[in-house]
Amino acid sequence: MSVQWFPGHMTKAIRNIKQMLPAVDMVIECRDARIVESSHNPLIDEVIKDKPRLIVLTKKDLANPLLTEQWHKKLEIEGAVVISLNVLKDNVAKKIEQGCLLVMKEKQEKDLRRGIKPRIIRAMIMGVPNVGKSTIINRAANKKVNETANRPGVTQSLKRVKVSDTLEIVDSPGLLWPRFENQEQGMNLALCLSVKETGFEVDQVIAYGLKRLSKDYKNKIVERYQVEDISDIEQIKKNIVRITGKQENDGSMMVLRDIQNHVFGRFTWDEIIDDLQD
Repeated sequence: MSVQWFPGHMTKAIRNIKQMLPAVDMVIECRDARIVESSHNPLIDEVIKDKPRLIVLTKKDLANPLLTEQWHKKLEIEGAVVISLNVLKDNVAKKIEQGCLLVMKEKQEKDLRRGIKPRIIRAMIMGVPNVGKSTIINRAANKKVNETANRPGVTQSLKRVKVSDTLEIVDSPGLLWPRFENQEQGMNLALCLSVKETGFEVDQVIAYGLKRLSKDYKNKIVERYQVEDISDIEQIKKNIVRITGKQENDGSMMVLRDIQNHVFGRFTWDEIIDDLQD
């Protein structure tokens, strides 16, 4: 079984992005702080080439804070400009604007030396589905510009939004790529709601998710599902249906929603290399 979801609108979106890129100064690449590596779309590197980039780690409030800090450090060591956001509580407009100004600082200073007054920065925001791009735009613009939902595939067109006198953001649909590098990456994306349920086998994903979560939350899993063996997915499904009195897909979807909605607590699915943990 493979995790895969690449709807037709994404192919069209890639064409539109390529056409629009020459008109923007930089790219804001959003990655989910829980899956910093898994949510890095290789298509973005391929499409934007050497275009200046700000990396935004979204949903930091759902990730392990220590690992978010380590991922942040790793990306900075690699030369990236990085900010981490709780998109619902942080001053999104200020942080995004400061990040973009930092990315464009060298170019703007060069322009000033040549007597060219810096114009408004135009940045295209990109990332996998449901990474928080539309919420960032709405918060930065201080109004509802785009529809938001905790599911992938909501934004399907390009929109231009003025954030301030110094920044304009061009939105883009969430983009996946035709084939994931490995199935762990696909399952990480599925557990963070970046892939629709039609793109994967639910029981396989929840088995993977519970096994990973057991590292930090085994007691909570055992208590919630009233099982000793957390690998017994069939028993877990039967128990949660009995406990809740519901009959939703034999319990599979209820367990999946528990994991996706962080019933057990904050968790980072992408592990960091050991040399940054020491």
